[in-house]
Amino acid sequence: MNHNIDPEHPLHLYFRELVHESLTHRVGLRDSEDVESYVAALLVSFMHNERIFALKDPFGNRIESISEMLAEGDILMNADSFEREREVHRHVGDFLLFWSGLFPEMLPRLPGFSSCEPEIEAMIQGSESYEIVSSFDHSPFDTEAPLFKKLSEEFPACQYGLKLMRASFDGFRRQGWVDGFEA
Repeated sequence: MNHNIDPEHPLHLYFRELVHESLTHRVGLRDSEDVESYVAALLVSFMHNERIFALKDPFGNRIESISEMLAEGDILMNADSFEREREVHRHVGDFLLFWSGLFPEMLPRLPGFSSCEPEIEAMIQGSESYEIVSSFDHSPFDTEAPLFKKLSEEFPACQYGLKLMRASFDGFRRQGWVDGFEA
């Protein structure tokens, strides 16, 4: 997935401000400007449905199930290169952070979630996927590896920060979409 969104784009700036408020001031993350920028870019990117479901199999079919995504990113199963493994795991981390942070009630409806605790399952798998991405600490990925290490370690905080961010949207609050977390 391409996250090369102009950091000065008004929508990116808007999400950056919301993410910063949520992660730094409400959750208490420190030294997380890179994480904040990444998450803001992710939110802008995922405004397009085709980017949420960007993974395709070798036949061009959209991969929607987490289990199919993980098989696609497994070098012993479907991934034809280590770069493909990295690309898929980056997407899995992004996908799970997006859904579990902003729309956790949708997790049980996503293909491949059979767990009775989908938010915890998403947190564990999202963290693991970002950890795999961070293990690519050689060129040309070495500059991004520390960011993905942080995303792996701070996945629960980012997930919670996105929930708080969502709860702050008046439209969600008015429609009763805020379940169990303070606005």
